[in-house]
Amino acid sequence: MILYPAIDIRDGRCVRLFQGDYNQQMTFDLDPAEAAAKWADAGASWLHVVDLDAARAGEPVNIEALARIRDAVDIPIQLGGGIRNESHVAATLDRGINRVILGTVALKNRPFVAEAAKRWGPAIAVGLDARNGKLAASGWVEQTEIDAIELAREMNAVGVETFIFTDINRDGTFEGPNVEALRRMVLEVDGNVISAGGVGSIEHLDAIHLTGAHGAIIGRALYDGRVDLRAAVNRFGNRGVQA
Repeated sequence: MILYPAIDIRDGRCVRLFQGDYNQQMTFDLDPAEAAAKWADAGASWLHVVDLDAARAGEPVNIEALARIRDAVDIPIQLGGGIRNESHVAATLDRGINRVILGTVALKNRPFVAEAAKRWGPAIAVGLDARNGKLAASGWVEQTEIDAIELAREMNAVGVETFIFTDINRDGTFEGPNVEALRRMVLEVDGNVISAGGVGSIEHLDAIHLTGAHGAIIGRALYDGRVDLRAAVNRFGNRGVQA
């Protein structure tokens, strides 16, 4: 199982939100590029980066911070937030990002995602951010009635291989993943499912591993010291693993 340290950027700073609420933000005294280097040094084989400002704006915002992260590490990076069209995808990949996560656009312009998957293959992932099984969009401020598994199946059918499944109600809570929902997603999707939201301990990572998930994103638990990344990497053996 691949462990993905999360770096969420807002106003150029490294932050974490509680359940995606922009009004419940914790800012860390750590530059995004410094955080990237720290997690890479601890053995991370991938980074998960989100441009929170871009998620709301609908276009890339923290470009300078992203460039510094790319310069700071030589491991692959997946990026989400505000990537809504072909030029966004192309520019992001041209800057050295290895995989882009399409979230809102996957709900609103599915033919585009199909074309992107055909053109860029495994460099395209879809973010499935769900409350009670229904997807949210635009930085989680817009709630829909679209079923997460139904969209995953549809995206699977057009060639998407990687999905980031976030249970919004667990995000930032340290209460652990929604194991039942994650297990169902893993069983229903013919591809790589990466779990996000709720990790607060090594035991939570064990639970994710047992679902058969391809990877797990770890956010605030790393910054708070609840999870030691080096120990977790040694436990799950993800160094050098490719997605």
